[in-house]
Amino acid sequence: MPNSIHKMKKSSSLNLLLLAFLTVFFSSLFPISIAFDSETDNELAFTYNEGTGKGPKKWGLINKKWEACNNGKMQSPINILKDEVEVLPSLGKLKRDYKAAPATVQNRGHDITVRWKEDAGKIKINGTVFKLVQCHWHSPSEHIINGSRYEVELHMVHLSSEGGKAVVGILYKYGTPDSFLSKILHHIKSVGKEERDLGMVNPGEIKFGSRKYFRYIGSLTVPPCTEGVIWTIGKKVRTASREQVKALRDAVHDGFKANARPIQPLDGRSIYLYSHHKI
Repeated sequence: MPNSIHKMKKSSSLNLLLLAFLTVFFSSLFPISIAFDSETDNELAFTYNEGTGKGPKKWGLINKKWEACNNGKMQSPINILKDEVEVLPSLGKLKRDYKAAPATVQNRGHDITVRWKEDAGKIKINGTVFKLVQCHWHSPSEHIINGSRYEVELHMVHLSSEGGKAVVGILYKYGTPDSFLSKILHHIKSVGKEERDLGMVNPGEIKFGSRKYFRYIGSLTVPPCTEGVIWTIGKKVRTASREQVKALRDAVHDGFKANARPIQPLDGRSIYLYSHHKI
């Protein structure tokens, strides 16, 4: 038995070291000059409707810079199978340190985006600081858990000083209204392609809801599908009202009122679960 416990501890330590290495490696892999080649803002360039010829299966053919959308081996979103994740307490609690900053809201056609214009705080992963840049919503959710898809997924997009990307994802099901969405709901319903001032917005008001989270290395879920993104998906599924979900879906301009990329192959990647104790 002691031998077996020693092997388990050694395996977890090696996995943590590997994840730490991947965090540093991918944080420095993409220079800051292409940091927001990140998500394209051109709503006409792609859609979520395969019938247009610009749907998800064609994204990699539309633009040479988007080849990863079709050829990448570390693509997102994925199906998170709880039986296949490795519980790794040594990942540590997600360190969120946000503060109020001037922000704008914009309908990009393929989503509603809140963008912070000044320093709105950061998260820290394996010693690397990632500053919050923007957040946006997908409906239905892009990531699924044990095959279950939820009504909405919020993505909080962060960048390191080296241009590395880290996204925090929060899933929502129907239920009581989400307090952050409530504050900007009238803007979601009325904002157009021009950025609209929101004044001071504190991202700390976006509730994560649980210490537990899933962690894996993936990609942006829209073109150019850049890989090396550090994903943190909250284990707790939060709630949003039907009115809030409808407003987000009505804002999508592709006619299908949906903006979720299909699930991508895991291709041998590991998925970790942070919990402060083994479960």
